[in-house]
Order: sequence, then structure tokens, then C-alpha cells
Amino acid sequence: DGGFSLRPFIYNRKLGDALSSRYEEDTSQKFPLSFFVRGDAYNLLGLFSTDIHLFGVDAANETAPRIRLLGTDQLGRDRFSRLLVATRFSLLVSPIGTLLACLIGVVFGAISGYASRTIDGVMMTVADTVISLPTLILILAARAAFPLELPPFLAATMLVTIFALTGWAEMARLARGQVLAVRQLDFIMAARAGGSTETRILWRHILPNIAGPLVVQATLILPAFFLAEIALSFLGVGLQEPEPSLGNMLTSASDLTQLAQHPFLLLSPALIIFLFVLGIRLLSRKQNTAIASP
Repeated sequence: DGGFSLRPFIYNRKLGDALSSRYEEDTSQKFPLSFFVRGDAYNLLGLFSTDIHLFGVDAANETAPRIRLLGTDQLGRDRFSRLLVATRFSLLVSPIGTLLACLIGVVFGAISGYASRTIDGVMMTVADTVISLPTLILILAARAAFPLELPPFLAATMLVTIFALTGWAEMARLARGQVLAVRQLDFIMAARAGGSTETRILWRHILPNIAGPLVVQATLILPAFFLAEIALSFLGVGLQEPEPSLGNMLTSASDLTQLAQHPFLLLSPALIIFLFVLGIRLLSRKQNTAIASP
């Protein structure tokens, strides 16, 4: 109508040059954006089905374009949707793997530090053996025992299992050293003199007092597992296409022509990786400062 409006809108796109696959905007028709519009059906939080979207173009108009915040890849798949699914997978696998590795390491190290010298020597030899193994090579060797193509659930289970079995040794070393430092303190002697059993002293008196350094170590293990999952997917031995992961989405950045034309779109997974690792490192630094402060 020629009037001024603050309501946002988008244009459709049309093929401008078929030879170079160049598209251009068709400014002959505007498509206004709205909140809470109807579109494709999906499961909200995996619980119930709905077709309400946060924003978009009215789906009643069949010629209306779809919103692509990060565009599409070479196969026409929405990059933003795939990025959300890939981030969800990485944020599920790495924390669970970290939790299991820390539980194994804390239990193993606490028992080693509180046991006799002979048992301690044997258990720490096992831990040192695991630490001395090249982690990435060990992960690749363990991955070779599984089929090449795995559904997401089995791939997540495999990665969590590998991380838990290869990442516990450093936590065990730290837990053992902390137990050795605390077991001869006065409040432990008082608890033993009061009739507390050795098991109760270990789990009720020693472990709560060494939790701080263990939490800091866990925040260092988490980004390592996060990057390991991404590296495996990038090398093609993690989550396989067509399932999205941050690693296999980064492989598209190897095309230097596309990277020069759309650097932000192709490197958006790298931005997610950077922000997550930076956030965990800052959290670890804050936790370490809180422990060190009187």
C-alpha cells in the first residue's frame, strides 16, 4: 500500500543464473514475519506434537519462503536446525562421559589412597598404564570394534563408554593424592577415635573435604571429552552422516571457495565450540580461585 511499517518482512528468492547457480531476491512480493505461526509439525521436548513455531511466515501461503537463519548446505538441509541437533548430541555425550569417568576415578583413587601400600602400588600401576596410553589412538582403536554406521543412540553409548574407560586415570591420581594428604589430619584421627568405621571415615569425612579439587579436575576433563567427540566426528569415525554433529558439520569448512564466500555460516559450529570451551574454562578458573582463597 506504499505506507511505512515497522513489521519485518522477507523476500522470496529466484534463480538468477542457472550456469553459476546464483540466486537473487524477488522484490515483487513481501512476506511479513509473525510470532507463533503455524508450520511443520514437530514434537516439543519429545513429549507432545505441535505445529506452532516461535516466528516465521504464515504457512497458509504456499509460495511463502521458509526462514533459514544460517542458510542451507549443499543438500538443501537447514544449517541452524542441524546445528541445534548437533549441539544437543555433544552436550549429552561429553557431560555423561565426564560424570562416569569422574565417578570411576574418584572411587578408584579414594580406595587406592586409603588402602595398604601394596594395594596402593598395584592400583596406581594400573592408573599409570592408562595415563601412558595415547588417548586418541586408544579411542580410535576402541571405535574400530564397532560397526562403521551406528544410529545416534548407539553412537552416544559407544562414545560415553569409551570416554569413561579412558578418562578416569587422571581423576584417580588426583583423588588418591588428596586422600593421602587428608587421612592423617586431626579431624580424621578424632573420627577414628570416636569409633567411626574406616568406610564411614572415607566416604563421610574425607571425600567431602576433597571435593573442591575434584570438581576443578572435572571441569578440565569436560572440554577435553567435548573436543574428542568433535574430533572423532570430524575424522569420520564418530556420529555418521546424515546425522548432524559439530565435527561433521565442520568438514564443510574444508571447501575454501565456500569458506571465502560464507565464513560465518560454515564456521558457526566452531563458534559454538569456542563459547562452550571458554565458558567451562572460566568456570574452572572461578572454582579454582574460590578454593585457593582463604
